[in-house]
Amino acid sequence: MKRACQLSAVAILFTSSMQLQAAPCLQVTLTGTQGGPPVFNGQAGSGTLVQYGDDESNCSAVNLQFDTGRGTTQQLSKAKSPVGKLQAIFLTHMHSDHTEGLADMMQLRWHFGSGGPKVDLVCSADAESPAGHVLSCQKLAKHVGDAFIESGEMAQRLAENKKRLPGGPADLINVVAFQPSAESTQVWASGDVVVTAIGSRHIPGHASYRVDTPAGSVVIGGDAGNDKPKPPRDTSTSAQVEKLAMGADIVVHSTIHPVMGPDQNSGFPPPIYFRQSTATDLGAMAKRTGSKHLMLTHLIPPLGAKNQGPYPIPGGALTEASYTDAVVAGGFEGNVIVGTDLVSLRLPAQ
Repeated sequence: MKRACQLSAVAILFTSSMQLQAAPCLQVTLTGTQGGPPVFNGQAGSGTLVQYGDDESNCSAVNLQFDTGRGTTQQLSKAKSPVGKLQAIFLTHMHSDHTEGLADMMQLRWHFGSGGPKVDLVCSADAESPAGHVLSCQKLAKHVGDAFIESGEMAQRLAENKKRLPGGPADLINVVAFQPSAESTQVWASGDVVVTAIGSRHIPGHASYRVDTPAGSVVIGGDAGNDKPKPPRDTSTSAQVEKLAMGADIVVHSTIHPVMGPDQNSGFPPPIYFRQSTATDLGAMAKRTGSKHLMLTHLIPPLGAKNQGPYPIPGGALTEASYTDAVVAGGFEGNVIVGTDLVSLRLPAQ
């Protein structure tokens, strides 16, 4: 009997040890924090890497990239999550500072991974703007390698290695298009990882995403703003993103500092200012959603910059404290991360 009890105790300890080793984890890394098309201090363009796994997989069994601004390939390499490991890429909207790294990423996969698997490109279905033009993720994917094809590079590479796909990088993309709506909809899933999306205002076809895992949840707001394009309004943040973020552990969101507002004489164009969410309003929203962590990205203006593109910053360059103070002014008492390239947050914390 004593021997049986000892064996049972060993079995319990072994099982507990295995459970500890396989503890699920969620890791969120800002691959690029540049706000808009300008370039400052070598910052990469907008992007967020979301990884899920356990201690044995170093939290990287599932690798999802949200937006692909310039330099995303290099940033993923630094984060030890090369483009070949991505299962899916999600785009919030068709602005170049969120998409221009896609061609580079897919060209690299084509060079060294033409045998597949394809990567899912999850994005809004074609959206017509009030001006009549169409914003199309599907056409972006279809033509992502056209410059390389037209230059003759594809033909040269194929002549050297006929195992490569003849259509170039586009042949490795599986477009998963959805129609964004005011209610969250599941758009992608793999095992314990579920991604939902909701329509949000910035430009036609803009979508925000939520990733739910056993280790926690994260919302990627993109450049979402309030449905009302200008004041009077209660907040600059999106009601749809707020709905999506209820109970989420982490909110990642583009940010504009109130110092760029029309009342501050920055010269920054009011229509562009009003379609972004201010740091103060994001703090208030994160408080209402009960989120524990708020990660500010796509910073307008960048930390330490004297200008946002051609527009001077009233009062001079902003610091991390400038953004944190603005968030706290909105009532948020949780953890504020003022985004810098490759800053990372892991749940549970190590």
